[in-house]
Amino acid sequence: MATDLEIAREAKLEPIENIARTAGFLPETVSPYGRYVAKIDQRAYADLPQRAKLVLVTAINPTPAGEGKTTVSVALADGMRCIGKNAMLALREPSLGPVFGMKGGATGGGWAQVVPMESINLHFTGDLHAITAANNLLCAMVDNHIQQGNALGIDPRRVCFRHCLDVNDRQLRHIVQGLGGTQNGTPREDGFDITAASEVMATFCLASDLRDLKARLGRIVVARTYQGAPVTAGEVGAAGAMTALLRDAFSPNLIQTIGHTPCLMHGGPFANIAHGCNSVAATRLALRMSDYTVTEAGFGADLGAEKFLDIKCRMNGLWPNVIVLVATVRALKHHGGAAKGTYAEPNPEALKAGMANLLSHVKNIREVWQSPVVVALNRFATDTAEELDLVASLLAEQGVACAPCNGWAEGGKGTTELAKLVCEAADANPAPVPSYTYPDEAPLKDKIRAVATRIYHAAEVSFAPQALKDLAQLEADGYAGCPVCIAKTQYSMSDDASRLGAPEGYTLTIRSARLSAGAGFVVAFAGSIIAMPGLPKVPAALGIDVDEQGEITGLF
Repeated sequence: MATDLEIAREAKLEPIENIARTAGFLPETVSPYGRYVAKIDQRAYADLPQRAKLVLVTAINPTPAGEGKTTVSVALADGMRCIGKNAMLALREPSLGPVFGMKGGATGGGWAQVVPMESINLHFTGDLHAITAANNLLCAMVDNHIQQGNALGIDPRRVCFRHCLDVNDRQLRHIVQGLGGTQNGTPREDGFDITAASEVMATFCLASDLRDLKARLGRIVVARTYQGAPVTAGEVGAAGAMTALLRDAFSPNLIQTIGHTPCLMHGGPFANIAHGCNSVAATRLALRMSDYTVTEAGFGADLGAEKFLDIKCRMNGLWPNVIVLVATVRALKHHGGAAKGTYAEPNPEALKAGMANLLSHVKNIREVWQSPVVVALNRFATDTAEELDLVASLLAEQGVACAPCNGWAEGGKGTTELAKLVCEAADANPAPVPSYTYPDEAPLKDKIRAVATRIYHAAEVSFAPQALKDLAQLEADGYAGCPVCIAKTQYSMSDDASRLGAPEGYTLTIRSARLSAGAGFVVAFAGSIIAMPGLPKVPAALGIDVDEQGEITGLF
């Protein structure tokens, strides 16, 4: 069986100018990055109406290997074009953390990939490096301000803005910097987040244009004074230079699927820590240039979809016409108690038991967010017809539309049934009405409780003393109106990765909270989730290499 990398190399790519022409982009707004990637100047299309139906692809709680949400998104868009629809993708860019860590790349799989696969997974157009540079420039300017007289009276013990790096490195989570004497700055505790979890990434992805980006960057709170007043990036004087570093990166990237469907890939915040959606700029551009825009939100619907709806949509007047919920037989068995390593073996009892996780997400989509839902069964080679029929019949009992996705093996041709169902559901809901999990005016603790009880199905929320202190300070500073972004494990609807299925009646623990003023939300940390992952015992990087001809091996 060919690997994803081998399939991607066999694909016959169109020059990016042809893809741009197909998508309706004017030549003068297209800046090629080589033969198959381009940047698009979205400013030229700002006056066009957002005409497309918006399709959000999310998933049940995944296994560590992931359930192929990007694969389904790509296959679905290709399938739409196979049935004559004008579809466009809006996806996130890969972070090097998962590429070299556990999960692999973020370009889909098999014949449902965006290409060029190697370029996208390794540096791409440098957007994440620009975000890293802007983030760390702000760090340098804060420390330099303290060193050069500290006119703002910043308390070095209360600097709260962290460095970032787009590589998993647990050694950098907590560090002490500024050692070696006065010429090397002021010693203080610090740490690194992974770039995909950084505030600059979140800010970048929620900005509507360069003016908005600069304003948001200026609002980032970097420290407090000795008197306890917040200090912003704008006060330090960093917003202009940060925006300059991000100017080119802010233009969405145009690529193609193996089936030549246009895709805008831009921004890449994690969903278990940040809000898990591609940039607003790319989504809006796709909505202006297509009839159906397919986008995804990271991890399960309890994380990515909730944040897409309660943060991204709330801030930008968006709402999906239909939500596609990705499920796999292996993940259902996993949630049903099947032992690791046995997911390929027939196990109808585990499959039935695991349906609780899928149906819990369906309930949230229907009852809390009041959106139509279509389940996409992402098919693996080990799945049997009996297993797929069992899942479909159990969903039919609940009145849930369902179709298989054979995109990995067949590309868009293997997803036409799903594409028809999704388009019909979107067309039947032409003017969706937002239904948020909580109102804007609720206190921060009540917003967290609403997500925990309505979406995670917890019985109650326990706030650690540090969390209570953090939230009280944020409300005193005037941030009570912000939406909340709960950082928690992706493997369970709860804050405990070992609680599979559809846990209920438990207590969710919030240990701390952090302001993301540029993005405009408050991050609440649940359980043991952290903003800088570590590499696994056997990282994917061990299998990645390049030969004498420059051919890369080991990417997946």
